[in-house]
Amino acid sequence: MDQVIVRKLDHAGRPVISYPAEVLCRGDRAIVLRASWDRDPMDLGFVVLEPQDRWMEIFYSNRWYNIFEIRTSDGRLKGWYCNITRPAHIGEDEVAAEDLALDLWVEPDGSIQVLDEEEFAELGLGRAERRAARNAVAELRARVARKRFPFHGSWDPESSGFNAVDCLDG
Repeated sequence: MDQVIVRKLDHAGRPVISYPAEVLCRGDRAIVLRASWDRDPMDLGFVVLEPQDRWMEIFYSNRWYNIFEIRTSDGRLKGWYCNITRPAHIGEDEVAAEDLALDLWVEPDGSIQVLDEEEFAELGLGRAERRAARNAVAELRARVARKRFPFHGSWDPESSGFNAVDCLDG
């Protein structure tokens, strides 16, 4: 499969981190990637990110968020980390997203925590971008409530039931 470099940028477009990821499927406005956590364990208070966790990352060029499904190395679902971002720039060999600090954590049971609201409030964003970010939070909450892809919890790119249409249709 093809590989891309994922570049997380801050709200001002400055590089924060980059890492390689494998392309699972690609569409006109979305790309689904597989990556793994290759750093030391990190306890976020609501989840511990551990070496060899499997990440399915979904980036959209027309939505103000991305979604990371996180599973243990043996496939157990930990939950979804949703970053509120400007729409991603999806190229042939690179995916870049400008993070707007506001995040959501979604547990496997569908419960949601909104994260980093204070940090988001301090960013020098205009009214339109703040509205787009808040709309993205509302859209993600609605997707979770309706169990829309990937929040139904049964999709696993390692399984024989992989369907690329599901990952780009959602």
